[in-house]
Amino acid sequence: MPEAQVPDKRMPEIRMPALRMPMWRAYPGRLLHFWRANLQFRTVAITVTLSGLAVAVLGSYMSVSIGSNLFDSRLNQVLAESSRATNQAQDFFDSDLATTDPSRTDLEFLSNTVLSNIRATSTSPGGLGVAIYRSPGQQTAVTMQPSQSRGFPGEVISAQLQKAVESSTGPERVWWQSVELSDGRPALAVGSLLTVPNAGFYELYFVYDLGDAQETLAFVQQTLLLGGLALVLLIGAVTYIVVRLVVGPVRTAAEVSQKLAAGQLEQRIPEKGEDVIATLARSFNGMADSLQEQITKLGELSRLQQRFVADVSHELRTPLTTIRLAGDVLYDQRDTFPTATARTAELLHTQVQRFEVLLADLLEVSRFDAGAVELEIEPTNLVRLVEDAVESMQPVASEHGSDIRVVAAGGYFEVELDPRRIRRILRNLLGNAIEHGEGKPIVVSVDSNEDAVAFAVRDHGIGIDTDDLTRVFDRFWRADPSRKRTIGGTGLGLAISLEDASLHRGYLEVWSEPGNGTCFRLTLPRDLERSIRVSPIDLPPAEPADELGESNE
Repeated sequence: MPEAQVPDKRMPEIRMPALRMPMWRAYPGRLLHFWRANLQFRTVAITVTLSGLAVAVLGSYMSVSIGSNLFDSRLNQVLAESSRATNQAQDFFDSDLATTDPSRTDLEFLSNTVLSNIRATSTSPGGLGVAIYRSPGQQTAVTMQPSQSRGFPGEVISAQLQKAVESSTGPERVWWQSVELSDGRPALAVGSLLTVPNAGFYELYFVYDLGDAQETLAFVQQTLLLGGLALVLLIGAVTYIVVRLVVGPVRTAAEVSQKLAAGQLEQRIPEKGEDVIATLARSFNGMADSLQEQITKLGELSRLQQRFVADVSHELRTPLTTIRLAGDVLYDQRDTFPTATARTAELLHTQVQRFEVLLADLLEVSRFDAGAVELEIEPTNLVRLVEDAVESMQPVASEHGSDIRVVAAGGYFEVELDPRRIRRILRNLLGNAIEHGEGKPIVVSVDSNEDAVAFAVRDHGIGIDTDDLTRVFDRFWRADPSRKRTIGGTGLGLAISLEDASLHRGYLEVWSEPGNGTCFRLTLPRDLERSIRVSPIDLPPAEPADELGESNE
């Protein structure tokens, strides 16, 4: 049978072209950011909005109140005028027809006379005319023909008003209705009932134009609108000036605070006047002076400490080299010594080696503290680097009964990193896993995604208490000081590993459960100019059953 083809894990990357968001979709986010970031604009906008609502409510109330008062005043005037004209017409008919039997011509003459008198004695402005109509459904000996003044808008007299007038019992009752003229102007139609001797009942109607009242109301409303807008704008301008006076010093204080946080310790807030803002400025400047003094002292002490550590570490290298050479001579000849002397030579050799490692770590820490560390970047295959580190630690793991296995789902492409520092991180993590793994399997997982590469070292040993997890990266800290170390170590490995991870703009994380082991995960960006969105490996990573299960064969 032909050999099965194994798929190559080193597949070329396929990147989809980035889709550009339309410009209009970014506007809401920009406006929201501007709203949140600009206190002055937010304060003025809220003040103007609330003031506008208050002015609108007050203006609406005033407009409705004025319109209602204008209408009620004009209505009372029209009703009084109509009632007076009705009584005048009724008295005229009663006095002239009380003793005679008028003919048709006499009634028409009287009707026209009544209309002329009403028009002549009318004092209410806006009168459009008067009309006299015969009430339907009557049978009388004499009939007076309907008449109306010139220009009377008879079409506005509604059937509802006519029915109300017909139901009246006499001229003492006057009915009215709001109507609209043909050109859209408002008007009032007023009706009453007249009793003409020998001729029956007749309906007297008046129509009054309310256009002048409507114009007055429109002028008042326009004045209220313009006045309200001017008031809101004035309130906005005053608020802007006041807020600017208040927010200006606050903005200055914020800018000075940012500069102080950026390291410009000489920055101060200008002190003007004797108000609360000036008191705040003086207090802030006093605090800044105190902080600058303390920071300067601490910086000087830190520099002295770093220089002391570097100088001591450097000065110790020469005598340590001499001691190591002498110790190596004694260690090589230990077989010729008595047992106690031979054991002393072995202890001297072991402690000198540990002292050399400690001295190298101290020098490295001093470089980190001094900011004198630089990366030596080169393209590196992370899987190959992990495999080499695991292979170098395999003899030590075998001595402790641990089996180190690599599970590489990704990470076969080359990444720009400093291989020496990443290898040092991996060796530190493997050493800790072997030391605390209690001879159980150790799994090293490697994976990648479009943003990052990562590896995780997982052991199944004693684990770390939850309270101690926050201190695992502290210098010289040990979870169990009484526990004997079989591999050695200086207590600086994890601290140096954390610094190496930060230099690569990555992060080193830890997970642990007592009795269930510990897992360290290192995540590095594929490009130092890009940020990491999510690590390609879970913490802790999923454990493959076929890798950790015991074999019965």
